[in-house]
Amino acid sequence: MESDQRKKQAILSIFLTFFSLVSSLHGEIEETHVGLILDMGSTEGKIVQSCISEALSDFYHKHNDYSTRVVLHSRDSKGEHLHALSSALHLLENTKVEAIIGAQTRVEANLLANLGEAAKVPIMSFSEPSPPLPLNDDRNAFSVGIAQDETSQVMGINAIIEAYKWKDVILLYDNTEYGNDMIPTLTSSFQQKNVYIAHKSCVAISSTNEQIFEELRTLMKLKTKVFVVHISHLLVPHLFSNVNKLGMMSEGYTWILTSASMNFLHFMDSNVIESMQGVIGLKSYIPPSTRLQNLTSKVRNKLYMEDPNMKVSELSADKIWVYDATWALAEAIERASIQNSTRSKHGVVLLREILQRRFTGLSGEIQFPKGKLISGTLEIVNVIGKEARRVGFWFFEEKTDKAQSHMLNNGRNLLLSNHLKTIRWPGGSKRQLSSEIKLRIGVPVRVGFKELVRVEHDLQTNKTNVTGFSIDVFKTAISALPYKVHYEFFPFENEHGVMAGTYSDLVYQVYLQKYDAVVGDITITSNRSQYVDFTMPYTDLGVGILVPNRKDNMWIFLKPLSAYLWITSACFFILTGFIVWLIERPVNQEFQGTTSQQIGTILWFSFSTLTFAHREKILSNLAKFVVIIWMFVVLILTSSYTATLASMMTVKQIRMDSIGNYIGYQSGSLGVTVNLNFKEIKPFRSVEEYADALSKGSKHGGVSAIIDELPYINIFLAKYSSDYSLIKTKSTTNGFAFVFPKGSKLVHDLSTQIRHMREEGKLLDLEETWFPRKTSFMPDDYTISSPSNTLGLYNFLGLFLVSGVSSAVALFLFVIFSRSFRNLIKGQLQLVGGRLQRLRMFLPL
Repeated sequence: MESDQRKKQAILSIFLTFFSLVSSLHGEIEETHVGLILDMGSTEGKIVQSCISEALSDFYHKHNDYSTRVVLHSRDSKGEHLHALSSALHLLENTKVEAIIGAQTRVEANLLANLGEAAKVPIMSFSEPSPPLPLNDDRNAFSVGIAQDETSQVMGINAIIEAYKWKDVILLYDNTEYGNDMIPTLTSSFQQKNVYIAHKSCVAISSTNEQIFEELRTLMKLKTKVFVVHISHLLVPHLFSNVNKLGMMSEGYTWILTSASMNFLHFMDSNVIESMQGVIGLKSYIPPSTRLQNLTSKVRNKLYMEDPNMKVSELSADKIWVYDATWALAEAIERASIQNSTRSKHGVVLLREILQRRFTGLSGEIQFPKGKLISGTLEIVNVIGKEARRVGFWFFEEKTDKAQSHMLNNGRNLLLSNHLKTIRWPGGSKRQLSSEIKLRIGVPVRVGFKELVRVEHDLQTNKTNVTGFSIDVFKTAISALPYKVHYEFFPFENEHGVMAGTYSDLVYQVYLQKYDAVVGDITITSNRSQYVDFTMPYTDLGVGILVPNRKDNMWIFLKPLSAYLWITSACFFILTGFIVWLIERPVNQEFQGTTSQQIGTILWFSFSTLTFAHREKILSNLAKFVVIIWMFVVLILTSSYTATLASMMTVKQIRMDSIGNYIGYQSGSLGVTVNLNFKEIKPFRSVEEYADALSKGSKHGGVSAIIDELPYINIFLAKYSSDYSLIKTKSTTNGFAFVFPKGSKLVHDLSTQIRHMREEGKLLDLEETWFPRKTSFMPDDYTISSPSNTLGLYNFLGLFLVSGVSSAVALFLFVIFSRSFRNLIKGQLQLVGGRLQRLRMFLPL
């Protein structure tokens, strides 16, 4: 055996010597130095080095006319990041390499990416460096990944989940760099597809069987049975041995593995494969070929010569990608060599040539857009017996604007699960796993307002019937979902059939995982949102005020002005008329006549100014001055009276005095009244109690108004619309919604259906069914306030003061400057004096 190997080596040496002689006849060979940094002491490093050597040998055997040759300079990183960085610096400074192949870990990829950016030298990495910051998106420009881009694998997993309409999964991964790298992308893609991650479980690569066992026991308690596993193949035996111990490979469970472990399935022990029966997963697809068989044979023989204990039965996909990437590098070096430039400029040209390479290699179609390897074929496999049987393909295509992908099987789009071949699930079942969700739903037990939620126990059939508006909305929304949801209602009650706590207690049961959801008249509050998630509201927002319709008053025309204001106004009317008569009588015939005529003129003139209908002609300027001021007072007075009377006729306010008036509210919703700052409050529980309290009023043991959320008021007004009215107020509440655990995918899905129901008018139809709208609305400016609308004397005291002063001034001036008035007074005094003289004549001495 050893002699045969020596003969093969001698023949190979002679062939290479002959090849060099022939090449020299064609012209001078340009050597390009390339660095290779690997952990040479590891099996992985030895296999990769062999694949690269074979790739260069095969490439130049096929292209013996090329004028360039890659000279490989290998360095041992010893599995240490700093050794890898030191080796790269030495290769760049001393050997003047034009490219570097290496970076087996993310830390090394980050270090070498920064170094390559500084030196303008392409770095071909086995691991992808950390994503650059948005403001520095060119930081990894010289890094070229030769491991498969995670995007295609993430989209492939999403396609499988979408095909079977699974809506919740458990994510299980290890704490290695490779394990952690893909989790953020996978999580983001699940969120975009509205797939709920019920739990994330990170398992250390060094975990013992006991630790893995305990972690799986925790996961068993969850209702989700679909597991997406992204772990190293080294951890697979420990994981699935414990999975089988716990019975988690039975019917009803689903295990989806990424290529991180499925690519190494053929390296695993048969006992491990038998423990994975029914597992499905993604595996990098490498089309079989004679070239691949030859490469595997050559690598196997070469490694066997170095170490007989090292056995390689098959090359994994990542080793074949290394082989293809080496071809791409050699081809790029040949094309870049036609330009004579400095190393930095040559590095830019070389990088461009690498990124533009697109060819068919051992692994299929190869390209490096945006510095990432796109080898876009993945197998969907199902572990059956001692092998992974192919059940379909996932093809990834990179488009110009964005990545678009599709699943194919025999040339057909794989968009539905029935496009896949028959899958044997855990437990041996060939039945497609159900994507149905089962929910335990808590519902409140109401005393009143049962139109929202009505709980009835049928003693004969021992069944509980739950009906109502809230229930119908939930059923309509849940039935419109693209997947089936089984649910059962459980009344939140004690042994006496009474509600076993408050509404907040009921909501908290979801947080405690006693219920999977709560359906009913549950108000969205910030406090409850700390523990659960709410769907969008399916009812009107805010609160309203119920008030009794007040009877019409035949004396309402007197209400705008207070009694003191009425009396004062009448006095000023007469006073003004008297002053005008006093000034005008000496010079104006219209103000003269008999005593009764003059009294009539005074009263007529006074009150006719109210409607500006006086006909008497005013001659004196002083009288005109008094009338002008008075007309201004009358204008303000009549305008205020008209406005106040109109307000009273259209807006019937409730007089809420500080003592003796009460506001009613629904028992259990005290927060509504607290927000509105009412102090005198009384609790009620039903529509009938509301009506009774409002009909009595505050003076007879009832209330003057009811404060409650709009849905309850709509139910009340459906029965008592003729005698009561609704006043709209601010949106101080967020409406009713359905309750689910934090992060539940049903929140988004049901919110979408509620939105559609509202747009299509289905919500309105359900409201009309359960409580027909006969609502009597007051105007939006209806308010509850303490002060009356009646105008008092104080409101117009300034006007009366102006009118009184002006009249006094006019009368004073009239007395001083009016000759007629003086003659009148003189005549009157003479008349009085004559009468007194005659009286003295008749008196006895």
